[in-house]
Amino acid sequence: MRIAFSIALLLLLSACASAPSRVTNACAIFEQRDGLFNNWARDARKVEREFGVPVPILMATVYTESSFRARARPPRTKLLGFIPWKRQSTAYGYAQALDGTWTEYQRATGRWSARRSDFGDAIHFIGWYHNRSHVRNGIPRNDSYNLYLAYYTGHAGYSRGSFTATARKGAQRSAGIASKYEAQLRSCGY
Repeated sequence: MRIAFSIALLLLLSACASAPSRVTNACAIFEQRDGLFNNWARDARKVEREFGVPVPILMATVYTESSFRARARPPRTKLLGFIPWKRQSTAYGYAQALDGTWTEYQRATGRWSARRSDFGDAIHFIGWYHNRSHVRNGIPRNDSYNLYLAYYTGHAGYSRGSFTATARKGAQRSAGIASKYEAQLRSCGY
């Protein structure tokens, strides 16, 4: 009995720690993460109801930021060209949220135990942030391109219009994925 419990626990933990295998298909992502303790579709729909940001946009943001890797981090810089050094930023988790922005989110929502490596918490953060982009910058909640642009550059950067080529490319990618996810989710009934 004890061995069976240990194996079940290990399988549960390993399933939570790895990214879904088919991240370009929203239906497949939700099918892979539809369990008793882990239901990504339910989490995403709940955030859509709370903040009014469509599920495909929320999911496209996660895809663009981390490819659904729970512990994603930016690469390390190199000291003297070959010694691993500091990371480029404090971005972490599914949402690639920065330390300061995550703390601001926790303070604003009262979700002090939220973790960036937990999908439900990360997608809630993304919905919250996109909703703030709507309130602060007037971006429609269904405008995937500009929501991602504000997500990438920050609210102040967006209002100044300081968009790098990398930011624009990421926004185009996210908008394309959101359109694809929307069609997929419509076809599979999620």
